[in-house]
Amino acid sequence: MRSPYCKNVIAAVSAAVFMSALLPVSVSADISPNPLISRNCPVYCGNGQGTAANDEHYFSFWFSNAPDYLAYDLSEVPQEERSTVVCAWYNATGHYDPSILNGGSTNGVPSNYTVEVNAADGGSYPQDGWEVVDTVTDNTMHSRQHVVDLEGYNWIRMNISESDGKAGGSVSIQMDIHDASEGIADSWIFFGDSITAGGMMNCYGTGYATLVNGIDSRYFPIQENGGIGGILSTDGKKHIDRWLSAFPGEYISIAYGTNDAWGNQTGAETYYENTVYMIEAILKLGKTPVLPTIPYATESGVSNYLDDYNAMVHKIYEEYPQVVKGPDFYTFLKENPEHLSSDGVHPSSEGYAAMRQLWAETMYKAIYTAQTDGPSDLIGDINGDSLLNVPDVILLQKYLLNLETFDMAAFTKADCSGDGNVNAFDLSILKRRIFA
Repeated sequence: MRSPYCKNVIAAVSAAVFMSALLPVSVSADISPNPLISRNCPVYCGNGQGTAANDEHYFSFWFSNAPDYLAYDLSEVPQEERSTVVCAWYNATGHYDPSILNGGSTNGVPSNYTVEVNAADGGSYPQDGWEVVDTVTDNTMHSRQHVVDLEGYNWIRMNISESDGKAGGSVSIQMDIHDASEGIADSWIFFGDSITAGGMMNCYGTGYATLVNGIDSRYFPIQENGGIGGILSTDGKKHIDRWLSAFPGEYISIAYGTNDAWGNQTGAETYYENTVYMIEAILKLGKTPVLPTIPYATESGVSNYLDDYNAMVHKIYEEYPQVVKGPDFYTFLKENPEHLSSDGVHPSSEGYAAMRQLWAETMYKAIYTAQTDGPSDLIGDINGDSLLNVPDVILLQKYLLNLETFDMAAFTKADCSGDGNVNAFDLSILKRRIFA
């Protein structure tokens, strides 16, 4: 599926570079798409039915045994739509990283592989001329993304030497190639517990990416499900840095808390500290954290403590204005308890589908088309020209360096977080609005 781009500025190297490329923002601000460009392209592999890897059905997979390769001929995709791409692959193992669970194991997950490109003409699979651009060893995660410079190349492949930690192991994956010529702006991973693991797989036909695309056909997000059943925010804190090192995208959801609250296992304060650690780890990388509320449950072992834990979610919203507010699953499930399964904690299949829809609708409003109050009340428009652009960033930087003074009107516009102060948080928010 190919989509037109919404041209955008991706990164601010210096103010001077951007003075000739100002990005006006008055009514709404769209993020640059990373459209899917590999759907139904010619597929080649040593064994199995390769076309199952890139059809429209996310419940079908390419099955083989390592060693084997999965190669895509992208020669018919215009070069300007594939100068840089993201190669994303997915497996249906129920947990994102089973290695952190006692007895957890993968099922058809590539463990040792290379990502390779080839400049040969399209139409016939090239036996030689492959160049390695990325190498992965000892992988335990059920999905990965790789940023690949495809300028001058027509082919891309995963060359899998071991799967499930052994040669001869079974392989079961889908592989998507997304255009990232304008940067990686629409790439997501959803970390969490069993509710995330059960709800955010993209193989149901109503995955997050498919639902966003249904709202606005320009977008088809790159989406990984980082859910692992049974884990606590403590586990998230312990492993988040390693997981983030493997994720090149922009948006990271942190959705723990149900198991923490179940019997009050961690305590609300510890949940808060663990979640703050993960939020700050994301912010240090210059990426965007997303935090939903902890879902409502009718099971008393959870529900008795949810108010205390969700109070910590709202505390984080106040303390970290850079955090995007995810769906309010507490209110949604409290108002729609029929979406819970018989255990009173996990959603039913219909409930999971409704939660995915709420993810898509909430993020589309919050991120894809973030509404403002119009030019006259445009927060961040410090110089009053009815635009959000580089001159506003420069003015705010000068203010923070004591090189500029603001009157009350400019101070109000510079207070992007709305907390009554103007500081580095406001600069971060303003840059994200302009350059995201």
